[in-house]
Amino acid sequence: MQERNNRPTRSDRAGRPDGKFTGQRRFSPRPSFTTERKFIIGRQPLIEALSSGANIEKILLQKNAQGEGLDEIKQFAKTHTIPVQLVPIEKLNGMTKANHQGVLAFISNVKYLDLQEVIDFVVAKGETPLFMMLDGVTDVRNIGAISRSIHCCGAQALIIPDKGVGALNEEAFKSSAGALEHIHVVRVTSLLKAVDDLHMNGIQVFTSEMRADKNVHELDLTIPSCIIMGDEGKGVQPYLAKAADYFFMATKFDSFNVSVAAGIILYESMKQRLFK
Repeated sequence: MQERNNRPTRSDRAGRPDGKFTGQRRFSPRPSFTTERKFIIGRQPLIEALSSGANIEKILLQKNAQGEGLDEIKQFAKTHTIPVQLVPIEKLNGMTKANHQGVLAFISNVKYLDLQEVIDFVVAKGETPLFMMLDGVTDVRNIGAISRSIHCCGAQALIIPDKGVGALNEEAFKSSAGALEHIHVVRVTSLLKAVDDLHMNGIQVFTSEMRADKNVHELDLTIPSCIIMGDEGKGVQPYLAKAADYFFMATKFDSFNVSVAAGIILYESMKQRLFK
């Protein structure tokens, strides 16, 4: 898998030859940011953008729209896990005065990657996988803060679903202080299938759960690991929690913000990998 442009090399993330994180970082916030929302308008421009590998956050399609190019757009979106939302024409008219032809797409600030490619890349770099998966976390500021902890604590990837999670928009990037540009972001159509893929690659899955009988410091986080964090109110969905290998508590106090809890867990992971 190729290195992404405009990002530092990840050699400082690899740390020691045994794959353990050294704690060194070459990270500085990137304050230069535009709050302008960018769109691709029209069927043929979107098809050309998709064919050229443009990063698309979401596609809006007019309800009951018909005609040339729509099937191609839908198929490409399905193949590349791009969310498609059916909306009334009034919504599209309110977003642009241009001839949208029933199609409008949001340009993404981040390039979404394939889970297997990320796993292969991390292992090839000699690193021990440490990923975080978000289930139902909709507050983009929390996602940005979690991304900072992922980057600063030596984890490599953030895994999110294509639906039911906060968009990685300008506010998320600001909250991450640029960290979203320095970690791998994986978007999947099914978190459950992603857990299966992690298991097939020898990566154990941990779920944060207040009713668990183990504390986070009792886990062995030096092994290839993925940690699932859920919505503060509902937690991790039961079917997804059932697929995990271990349950644990980040803390006995249940009022921590999800980004704070994620930071505690990732810090414990970094500490174990540095000093075990």
